[in-house]
Amino acid sequence: MDREHIGSAQPARLRVEARTVGAAGELLTPVGELDHHTAELLRDPLDAALDAGRSRLVVDCTGLDFCDSTGLNVLLGARLRADAAGGGVHLVGMRPAVARVFQITGAEAVFTLHDTLDTALPG
Repeated sequence: MDREHIGSAQPARLRVEARTVGAAGELLTPVGELDHHTAELLRDPLDAALDAGRSRLVVDCTGLDFCDSTGLNVLLGARLRADAAGGGVHLVGMRPAVARVFQITGAEAVFTLHDTLDTALPG
């Protein structure tokens, strides 16, 4: 079932679609800008997936135009929880501007990165 989270304060800046894939997976597709003002729009569905026992989180970043340190921290927090549950966070198709934030901070080393959804989704 598809679920869409849209914030009332900044509806045009970030939209996140979440969809369960397999028994333990969740595909999240943020579109727009992930920053201090919109981070909760991604944190909420990440937390909901983890609370529901889905520990393999796949974040399709192909529609993500921007990510600041707050957005990065949301993903790092989800990674810690997913790892503790025996899963992980898989990031797909990061655009250069978003990838740069991960490179500068060294965060790319703690995530599993994929070029395509086919390699990231649970088999």
